[in-house]
Amino acid sequence: MMRRVFQPRLLSATLALALPFAAQVQAQTFNFNVPAQPLASALQAFGQQANLQVLYSPDDVQNLRSHAISGALSPQAGIEQLLGSSRLAYSLEGNTLTLSNRSTTGSLELGATRISGQALGAVSENTGSYTTGSTNTATKLNLSLKETPQSVSVMTRQRIDDQNLRSIGSVLEQTPGINVQSPGSDRLYVFSRGLAIDNYQYDGMPTTSFAFSQALPQALSDMAIYDHIEVLRGASGLLSGTGDPSGTVNLVRKKPTSTFQGYVSAGLGSWDLYRTEADVSGPLTPSGNVRGRAVAAYQQGNSFTDHLSTEKTIVYGVTEFDLSDTTLLTVGAEYLYNDPRGFSTTGLPMLDNKGKQLNLSRSDNPASRDSTNRQESVNAFASLEQKLDHDWTLKVAANSMYGTREYDSVIVGTTTGFVNSQTGAGLGYTATKGDNTQEQQGLDVSLSGPFQLLGREHELVVGFNFQSYENRRNGFGNLLANGTSNNGVSGKPVNIYTWNNYAPRPSYNFNREDDNIDQWQNGVYLATRLKPTDDLSVILGTRVSNYRYDAMLHYNVANMKAFETNDTLRVNGKVTPYAGVVYDLTPNHSIYASYTSIFKPQPYRDTAGHMLDPREGDNYEIGLKSDYYDGRLNTSIALFEVDLENDAIADGTVAGNNNMSAYKAAKTKTRGIDMEVSGELLPDWNMNASYSHSVVKDADNERVKTIIPADMVKVWTTYRLPGELDRLTVGGGVNWQSGIHMTVDNWQLTTPAKVKQGDYATANLMARYQLSSQWSATATINNLFDKKYISSLDENFYSGSYGDPRNVMLSTKYQF
Repeated sequence: MMRRVFQPRLLSATLALALPFAAQVQAQTFNFNVPAQPLASALQAFGQQANLQVLYSPDDVQNLRSHAISGALSPQAGIEQLLGSSRLAYSLEGNTLTLSNRSTTGSLELGATRISGQALGAVSENTGSYTTGSTNTATKLNLSLKETPQSVSVMTRQRIDDQNLRSIGSVLEQTPGINVQSPGSDRLYVFSRGLAIDNYQYDGMPTTSFAFSQALPQALSDMAIYDHIEVLRGASGLLSGTGDPSGTVNLVRKKPTSTFQGYVSAGLGSWDLYRTEADVSGPLTPSGNVRGRAVAAYQQGNSFTDHLSTEKTIVYGVTEFDLSDTTLLTVGAEYLYNDPRGFSTTGLPMLDNKGKQLNLSRSDNPASRDSTNRQESVNAFASLEQKLDHDWTLKVAANSMYGTREYDSVIVGTTTGFVNSQTGAGLGYTATKGDNTQEQQGLDVSLSGPFQLLGREHELVVGFNFQSYENRRNGFGNLLANGTSNNGVSGKPVNIYTWNNYAPRPSYNFNREDDNIDQWQNGVYLATRLKPTDDLSVILGTRVSNYRYDAMLHYNVANMKAFETNDTLRVNGKVTPYAGVVYDLTPNHSIYASYTSIFKPQPYRDTAGHMLDPREGDNYEIGLKSDYYDGRLNTSIALFEVDLENDAIADGTVAGNNNMSAYKAAKTKTRGIDMEVSGELLPDWNMNASYSHSVVKDADNERVKTIIPADMVKVWTTYRLPGELDRLTVGGGVNWQSGIHMTVDNWQLTTPAKVKQGDYATANLMARYQLSSQWSATATINNLFDKKYISSLDENFYSGSYGDPRNVMLSTKYQF
């Protein structure tokens, strides 16, 4: 801790101590573990491990690679090994290491100097950190976490690797303040502050997602291709127009590197899980003006759920072109293929016909063995970034996403009845079959830079963006098994206790469904960061949006009249304001307050099949943020309130269609608190710890949305052992959440019944051993004590899903 306190800014005030301290630093030994890699990232790791500030010119280290160093060494011996035969010279004075090309005369020019070992940037790869130096998810301004007047959490590349987090769902399960529920295989409902998150961004580019469609490329995102994930909790209407009061998930992709690097990895886990990854990056031309990166991953395996297996393929490629010294063109695409078998769209029955809670095996599967839900998606993107005079930048970015889904499933569920707890009978088959396509495009044009006003420098970003979204679903629902069923119930009810997951072949003669959505929006936005004084920042922004939404639902029900609804929404000139104030109490602590208005058209339907009116309201937040060690450790505490009109509350199913959820509009108020610590407590000791509390209440002050936990605690930490054990890193954590419940009021039950899961905790462990400078092996154990718990509840289908039992993953990685 004392070494951390001794920062370069203190040297100028204590010059008399510098010379003896220099000798002390050079004589002191540190436990180094820096694999061979691009020299720029190796120097950053070296600076962190030796607690040194490292100064160098980026031109001097371009296209150079380091030698690996390991073990207890002095900084002088360590840097000599690290540099190897490179032609770089170095000098070590105090806790500052300066490097220069031997052919360079004179001193380093600070304008071309990069500082590592003390500061972080927007890229988390190769930093070993649990936090980042800047984020722009909230305002599009590049701000540190302490400078951002909203709650933002970052899941870095190091955290993702340490816990072997492979999917966006597994990452969000570990993210502070986020609750993830999967009411069926590969379905993902994400909640923040008591509300569902539908806003996903890629590199800051907004996309459209509707969880109810079950065709979400965003929900299947694989972590092999991302540098880090930023999660904003609270409204985000400044950039996307349709400000979601819950939050935004921003997936930041890996980018090409100026030096050659890469890795291959392979892993083996519980339930016959196999996974391989390959990642190669570097210059494609001798001058390095063209750089590329390619990533591929393949995964297959079974599940703790009976008869459920998955196969997943991910391919990603991106290329950067330096068209000139000031012009950068980036082009890339990602492809995803996911093919689960034994797929279920719902969870397990939770109640018997007497209204008592069932306790089925968590391995039970309500789907037939041959149920499928095959999905493919292609996400292409491009950007052109032009540096202008006076540090201004013009950027044009475009994104195009196309996804398809083909599904064919037979499910045993409570839409057809309730279980007789004595005999296991009472349920029937429900079948669905069809295809789903989703296509969307986005464009964002922004101009950003500093400006002078009243003798002070401020920042400004102005821009225009556009989004179009089209969703088409054509399918059939409800089973006619051998022509003997009635409204989805087979002639012979299913015994849930003895069912072997074989189902009759369905005949789809009736009950066709067409569910189409067209959404289009554009808008102009402006955000400025004013600095009236050194300690005060005022962030003001606004967006003016035009919005169009068309939805059509049509279905035929056997022996009934065809049902059809058409909903249209037109909004022009919708203004979404944003305001934030940040005041620095000290260099390490700041207080802030922010306000954002909410406007969110929503796809949820009422019992008559019509769309609910848009959600509208206000989001307020105040908080205290702190950073230490030049941003390597961040803490925050926030109080928030969300006031909403037309919030969607579960209300059974749409009339005549037991497979479609219905909702009612309500006035709600959400209040809560977020607390978080993330980053490096001491050298080699990383931690992320958080506590979140949020409760949603209606106009009668009654709590609603009780399937979302009111309280969550998440703790995760890793530590690299010292001395002779420095090749070993160990870690562990606990996730705890308060109880959840739902009330089932159905005509088949004599009285309303309650399904509940009490508060519970799960523990996780990890260990990584550095076999050599390039080889490493990592083992993770999840749910160490094999806790059985209900992880999600579905109020519309009276079902629930169990969390994963204890499971193990062992992986090995070779870096080059």
